[in-house]
Amino acid sequence: MSVPVAAHLQQHVRKWALAVTAVVALIAGILAGTSPASQAAVSGPCDIYASGGTPCVAAHSTTRALYGSYNGSLYQVRRASDNATQNIGVLSAGGYANAAAQDSFCSGTSCVITVIYDQSGRGNNLTQAPAGGAAGGPDNLANATAAPTTVAGHKAYGVFVAPGTGYRNDHTSGIATGDNPEGMYAIFDGTHYNGGCCFDYGNAETDSRDDGNGTMEAIYFGNIKVWGYGSGNGPWIMADLENGLFSGVNQHLNSNDPTINYRYTTAIIKGGPNHWAIRGGNAQSGGLSTFYDGVRPNVSGYNPMKKQGAIILGIGGDNSKGAQGTFYEGVMTSGYPSDATENAVQANITSVAYGNGSSGGGSGFPAAGSRLSLRATTSCCTGDYITHDDADTNVVISSVTSSSTATAKADATWIVRAGLANSSCVSFESANKSGQYLRHYNYKLQLAASDGSSTFQQDATFCPQSGQNGQGYSLQSVNFPDKYLRHFNYNVYIASNGGSNAWDSATSWADDVSWATASPWTP
Repeated sequence: MSVPVAAHLQQHVRKWALAVTAVVALIAGILAGTSPASQAAVSGPCDIYASGGTPCVAAHSTTRALYGSYNGSLYQVRRASDNATQNIGVLSAGGYANAAAQDSFCSGTSCVITVIYDQSGRGNNLTQAPAGGAAGGPDNLANATAAPTTVAGHKAYGVFVAPGTGYRNDHTSGIATGDNPEGMYAIFDGTHYNGGCCFDYGNAETDSRDDGNGTMEAIYFGNIKVWGYGSGNGPWIMADLENGLFSGVNQHLNSNDPTINYRYTTAIIKGGPNHWAIRGGNAQSGGLSTFYDGVRPNVSGYNPMKKQGAIILGIGGDNSKGAQGTFYEGVMTSGYPSDATENAVQANITSVAYGNGSSGGGSGFPAAGSRLSLRATTSCCTGDYITHDDADTNVVISSVTSSSTATAKADATWIVRAGLANSSCVSFESANKSGQYLRHYNYKLQLAASDGSSTFQQDATFCPQSGQNGQGYSLQSVNFPDKYLRHFNYNVYIASNGGSNAWDSATSWADDVSWATASPWTP
């Protein structure tokens, strides 16, 4: 028996050596590459995983191809004006998203992301999550323009998950089940998170129900502390293994799992028989760190695992949908990837240079600390500005001119702040009422002092986008991503295009939600 065993071991050694050689060659190629930013990477993350012997079985991205040869659709959008859909592909094989095609298709209206296509060829596409055990459904779809970014210098859009938004596939191919090994990574916006359950990407139950300990294995990102948590105030990368978010072997504090909040954060979870790990790093530069690598949690039900093989994004396995976050790309593999393979993937990620879509969350929007006034662009009202009245808390549009009183000018002047709920977006503090912000309440805008609550922070945060009518900016509500700042009968609301309220009227929609950034009336 010694001869066959030796031959068997020799075969595995040769296989391991070939895999390592391939990964090293890919790392060298990535690190040595000096091609212009407009060029696609020669190999994508899934080429690297395949060379390491752990091929992708799901690959999702709205920003770029994850294989060097991929030339298909990345995602699909649907516009509000006529419910037409369009697939958004890449500029070239192995390249970056054709954001211009989306901008053209969605011009003058709003769009949502209806499908995130699987690039692996297995058909593991993500679509609107159905109702589940934890909450009603179907879930909301992500606004297609809420997370602008750049990748290799090219404009692209991420998947902006507000609470209530979620994607799922319960009928997958090739995803690990039972105790079989798998790996996964995702790139998130490390500044966009909350303490809700649960912003996940990965393996979940196929019935949208909580089926018990060990029936999930997904990446979690946020700062909830109900189950496990790490050091500092969060956010943390943790594993959602169902009935527990784990930052290590214990259910509670694991101090080796640090707060990690890079603007672009690489998050990794991988697991096999009685072995799993957490890794993470800065998706813009540097390598990966290992935050946990060891045995399964010391709680009944997690060894062996009982994974079911569905895929979720933005929600928990039972459709818990109180979380928020932003997703740019991610994959799931067959087999437990080596650290060397993941290090090569990280080198690929940093080589394509993710960058902020703009200052303050919208293309060219004035930076935090700037003063400005917001002028209506509808033909009726081009001399009107968003203002507050000292007599009450209402926010309206009103005419302001050089002959207006000093108080009226100050009431129409706002200080741009980093978004209270998402630093990639903005909040507006009154120039003459320190500590008071524009916020929506029952859809109507008012001026109010921050109470420090998560609800207030979300109500007072808006994400600038190019103006729906081609002028200025449209300001999207961070917690109601289908609604934008709109004037209607001289009051200001958050409104959708053609919704059920009077202020949702489709008439002059594009004009009413487009605002010019003007010089501040009070410098």
